[in-house]
Amino acid sequence: MQANVNPNNSPVPVPAPGRPKVLIIGCGFGGLEAARALKDAAVDITLIDRANHHLFQPLLYQVATAGLAAPSISAPIRNLFRNQPNVTVLLAEAVGIDVAARSVALADGTALPYDHLIVAAGAGHGYFGNDGWAAYAPGLKTLDDAFRIRRRVLLAFEAAEREPDPVARKALLTFVVIGAGPTGVEMAGTLSEIAQHTLPGEFRHIDPSSAQVLLVEGGPRVLATFPENLSEKARLQLVHLGVDVRLKTRVTNIDREGLNVDAGEGGSYRIPSRCMVWAAGVAASPLARLLGEATGTPIDRAGRIAVASDLSLPGHPEISVIGDMAAARSHVPGQEPKPVPGVSPGAKQMGRAAAANLLRRLGGRPTEDFRYADYGNLATVGRRAAVVDLAAPWGPLRFSGTGAWLFWLFAHIYFLIGFRNRIGVLFDWATAYFHFQRPARIVTGVQHPAPGGRGPKN
Repeated sequence: MQANVNPNNSPVPVPAPGRPKVLIIGCGFGGLEAARALKDAAVDITLIDRANHHLFQPLLYQVATAGLAAPSISAPIRNLFRNQPNVTVLLAEAVGIDVAARSVALADGTALPYDHLIVAAGAGHGYFGNDGWAAYAPGLKTLDDAFRIRRRVLLAFEAAEREPDPVARKALLTFVVIGAGPTGVEMAGTLSEIAQHTLPGEFRHIDPSSAQVLLVEGGPRVLATFPENLSEKARLQLVHLGVDVRLKTRVTNIDREGLNVDAGEGGSYRIPSRCMVWAAGVAASPLARLLGEATGTPIDRAGRIAVASDLSLPGHPEISVIGDMAAARSHVPGQEPKPVPGVSPGAKQMGRAAAANLLRRLGGRPTEDFRYADYGNLATVGRRAAVVDLAAPWGPLRFSGTGAWLFWLFAHIYFLIGFRNRIGVLFDWATAYFHFQRPARIVTGVQHPAPGGRGPKN
């Protein structure tokens, strides 16, 4: 494949004559697996992403809490495909899809043609119609999000060290995580460990261990996708770590000074806090809605587009949608189709399945229904605390505690991309285990408050 230059001086890949043009939007788990699965195919692939790196999102909270540096959980996309000559990588953002013309519009005004399109643009934060909350309670989906949250956390302790007013100091040292899914549970447990074990002894005017970490969840339990007994064990482990878990507590408003909640029979009340993290919901990429409007395909409440059993769009077999953008179902013969969970194994399997069906179409063969293999769920709560729910041939395998934590640790190291990443993460975790240190506690570009101002600028 060679690159021509268009009038806007943006390189556009030009395929070899007669070779199908495959365009993949997004290099998350799904897009990465799809491109890799087409390694030996006689196609020319253009892979576009807004970032220049693939991100291992399950460990993103570790960057947000200063446990890992960004390169430990990310890898340059170009480096990942340096030995796959049928892939051209472009740093670009897709803003529109012309289904009739079979082209994708980019933010710089250029357009990329395709014969086959795989859309894996992922998801962002979902605030249930309250997008203004994002300024005060950032979510966690990208490295930029992780850096923003890390800044807020560390600068809250710094501001508390200088704050003479005990009421304002308490608000600075109150950390609230909203949403008790895996990300929220992991974030809350780690924040408590930072306050209890990492920072004590480093400040002279505050006791970091006096910080309060709250986990607010609108549902009746944490980790709702896990079996109820494991969910309860995770809650008890969080409490043991010092996290204040508040269930059946719905957030009604968030502003710069804190949040309002409705606890049902417990009444409504205010939680003053200067550091809040959103982990309560996600929304599919806006590209899903654009595709839905262009093709007449339904969109669900989370913004995901309904796909056919082979992951293509109804009436448009040349377009496949995978990962968090797709309202996909697993089709096992003899069973009712089941929704595919929005987890990395699901995205990976969809990526491989979409690539396989693309090759079947090119070969004139019928496509196959997507079948999701559920291997189970893992979630860590904190140091030597985790829950594991595995699907074994003889039945569910469920356990918690130190054994589950070790299983979670080695499973995540195994699935990290690249030998260097695995060694780096293993070294950082070993250091944190024996010394309770967080090696990435660095923030830059600190803006100091103006005279009379209070709190961190973030």
